[in-house]
Amino acid sequence: MRSDISLKYWNEIKEGDAVTPVVLPVPYERVILDAAATQDYFPGHHNPAYARHQGQKEIYLNSMAIEGFINRVATDWAGPHTFIRRRKMQMRSSVYAGDTLHTEGVVEKCYQEDDRYLVDISISVMVKNDVCIPASLTLEIPYSK
Repeated sequence: MRSDISLKYWNEIKEGDAVTPVVLPVPYERVILDAAATQDYFPGHHNPAYARHQGQKEIYLNSMAIEGFINRVATDWAGPHTFIRRRKMQMRSSVYAGDTLHTEGVVEKCYQEDDRYLVDISISVMVKNDVCIPASLTLEIPYSK
């Protein structure tokens, strides 16, 4: 297991806890490879002339890459035994080749539903100091006996 990934249990988490920040450089190659890996061949993700024609400043990450990054932030913090029950995000601005993403997050709520131990977290995905993608997730995390 990677040393930067934690292993949390529901009964160890408290509302207000910080979600460990993650930094992700977004080089030109990552934008193109993420689009290819997800078979999203929309030209704005790999053709600079097309992206500029759309009014964008550069090629930009696709939604699936951003969703995967948000999932990574949650599971790096909570651990590989985490099940993501819900993810909601709002794409306010594009993430361009050459940007660096960084996150801030917090535990909003810890609760039980039936036999599930759930944690709601909020994550802000930022470029520089601008929030480009706010997200909220509900995670199912095991209870440690």
